[in-house]
Amino acid sequence: MKDLELQLKQLIIDTLNLEDLTTDDIESAEPLFGDGDGLNLDSIDALELGLAIKKQFNVLINGDDPSVREHFTSVDTLTRFIESQQTAEV
Repeated sequence: MKDLELQLKQLIIDTLNLEDLTTDDIESAEPLFGDGDGLNLDSIDALELGLAIKKQFNVLINGDDPSVREHFTSVDTLTRFIESQQTAEV
């Protein structure tokens, strides 16, 4: 598992107080939001997670950007988004 992906999974657990989960319990391709498979996070979780990502990775997530939903689809998509933002800053 990539380092950033592992960090992101741990950030999700810590930020959202998902104490009954470990990083191994979170599948990278599973949906983060919605009913059914995945973590079933909601909009409040998205706000908290967005703030935590900004703080830990120094990545700004623009809530007005229509592609934000796509970035928050799964750990995989969120990892790629953070990587692309960090690369763009260099």
